[in-house]
Amino acid sequence: MRREDYPPQEPLSEAGEAYGAECWRRSASVSCEELAYGSDPYQRVLVASPERPDGRVLLFWHGGGWTSGYKEWMAFMAPAFTAAGVTFVTAGYRLAPRHVFPAGVEDCVRAIEWVRHNIARCGGSADALFIGGHSAGGHYAALIAVDPQWMQDIGAPRDLFRGCLTISAVFEFGAGSGLSIRPRFLGADAENDARASPRSRLRGVPPPFLVAYGTRDFPHLIAQGARFVQTLRAIPAEVEELPLVDRTHFTASYAGGEAEGPWVPRALAFMAKHRAV
Repeated sequence: MRREDYPPQEPLSEAGEAYGAECWRRSASVSCEELAYGSDPYQRVLVASPERPDGRVLLFWHGGGWTSGYKEWMAFMAPAFTAAGVTFVTAGYRLAPRHVFPAGVEDCVRAIEWVRHNIARCGGSADALFIGGHSAGGHYAALIAVDPQWMQDIGAPRDLFRGCLTISAVFEFGAGSGLSIRPRFLGADAENDARASPRSRLRGVPPPFLVAYGTRDFPHLIAQGARFVQTLRAIPAEVEELPLVDRTHFTASYAGGEAEGPWVPRALAFMAKHRAV
């Protein structure tokens, strides 16, 4: 879909607009198949299939502060992964303020369900599924990974996916999170702060994590990422921490498409290590 095919979104900051424009530019030439997992314009996926698939699948969600963003933004990541045999999927989800928590994360779960039942025809295997996201998308991925409730809602096992890869994700809301304002996607219910916080929703041992953030990222996200890693290690759970040197919140996202950059080789090695046997 084109940007003009979507309903209007909340305005982004100047830096956010520049980031979005760059994502559209980088993704423009990437060939993907668009398919629907629901009736809403945002309930769609883009699938990039490799010439020689090895079964691994990466389902990745965009950022945008839960109020903006498009699945098309993340298509630029696909070539670095399809070249390595990975089937790459980027999915949309409904946005706030029209749709508040848990609508967005429910959509992400529905996208997982779609992949589970349909990805084989695209060369992927549901037994080698990884999930991830940037910023708000990373938050949704982490929340699904740590709380088995979401997989139970679709009758799927918690270990359906083999790992979670986040870039500049949010792991906490409420007091001590470092957020200057409460995100509107949380809605009016104050209890949603804890319900939506991956660090507060850990239930048992989650799948392995690769937690990345820029060393010049938003300070509260650097702190949150480090605390989340510490919490996972204390369980103990398998986790790799990857500070992306000199990357900002936005240039950390661009690393997701750089085949020779600081993130893609680590992501591919992580997926090779944890894929289903």
